[in-house]
Amino acid sequence: MSTSDQDVGSSRLIGVRRASEQSVHRSVEDLGIPKYTVPEGWWNVMDNSVPTRVRLSEGSTPRGSAELPSRRSVLLGAAAAIPMAALGAAGGARAQDGGDHDGNGSGHGPMDMTGSTKTSATSHVGHAGFPTGSVPPARAGIDPTAILRDFDTGTVSTLPNGQVLREWEITAIDVEFEIAPGVTFPAWTYNGRVPGPTLWCREGDALRIHFTNAGSHPHTMHFHGLHTAEMDGTPGIGAGSIAPGATFTYEFDAVPFGTHLYHCHQSPLAPHIAKGLYGGFIIEPKSGREPADDEMVMVMNGYNTDGGDDNEFYSVNGLPFHFMDHPVQVKKNALVRIHLINVLEYDPVNSFHVHGNFFHYYPTGTMLTPSEYTDTVSQVQGQRGIVDIRFPYTGKYMFHAHKTEFAELGWMGFFEVSE
Repeated sequence: MSTSDQDVGSSRLIGVRRASEQSVHRSVEDLGIPKYTVPEGWWNVMDNSVPTRVRLSEGSTPRGSAELPSRRSVLLGAAAAIPMAALGAAGGARAQDGGDHDGNGSGHGPMDMTGSTKTSATSHVGHAGFPTGSVPPARAGIDPTAILRDFDTGTVSTLPNGQVLREWEITAIDVEFEIAPGVTFPAWTYNGRVPGPTLWCREGDALRIHFTNAGSHPHTMHFHGLHTAEMDGTPGIGAGSIAPGATFTYEFDAVPFGTHLYHCHQSPLAPHIAKGLYGGFIIEPKSGREPADDEMVMVMNGYNTDGGDDNEFYSVNGLPFHFMDHPVQVKKNALVRIHLINVLEYDPVNSFHVHGNFFHYYPTGTMLTPSEYTDTVSQVQGQRGIVDIRFPYTGKYMFHAHKTEFAELGWMGFFEVSE
């Protein structure tokens, strides 16, 4: 996308929230809420304070216990607290059989909700000793690999003054995704995907984003960039909150160049973002950059599935562990450019680390010279930057959050380098 305008792609708050910060350490009995009884097809999840629910996908089986511990006891990649004996058996089986797994995303290793360790050979080889078991994209409703290189350049025309005009149709809509085997997340989305479309333009272009709210709650679109207050997507200013069924067109020029993002700015802000209302917003500099051989976007996110104040799963481009089972394919010595964007809520900092290599990093992408040559960067929520990297050797190289907990709950994957 660095040098071409070709269009290469277009594309209920869950559970019960805590009543206040003071209720964090109070029990269900303290709050006067009767303990939730599990009906058929539902799985009770407790976060040590308020009962919440996670919908099980059709055909899934809840584990024996009706309660889940906190995420910190679900590490080693388990979608649920599978007994350690089952985890050990799974690890042993994977080590002995080479870790191959079947293509339907079920029945392999720590991520299987039922504790099954069934494996079968496919084109993707599992990784003994590491969590895996992502939901197949077709079943999940999210394809992180497709999102990697899907840059939406909009509908392009020219204004009477010669300025390039780009227009997009963006719709907020409620969609359910299976983010881990048996775990369905009721997301709020832009254009039915998490993350939303990656909007690509060139510095100085005129932009029109025609926004329709087909969701069940008021939403907005707030763009990181320069624009008038009326176009900021902030409730109470300009059009403010866009009610369900309403439409609004955001108009502004594409400045400054860099790697940016957009997201909903409706209150309460954290759940409106965390439930999926965010996406990449790339402004290519007029002068261009060094041409990349391969360009992609990685949006780091998390999923709060129990209605608490933390995340139970983490991912890049929306699906935990996806890039463990489907490595990012790159070529030896090719310049790979990654627009890295952190939209993680409920955790203050995220990070990106690559094995066996270093990269040049451009914070926010607003400079044409890198700030450092490193193998690890940290980003707070809303922070972003450009990673330029070349792989001098073939093979598989892991990338992941250097916060181990995030990695073991889904934020890890592989680059697979070929000649």
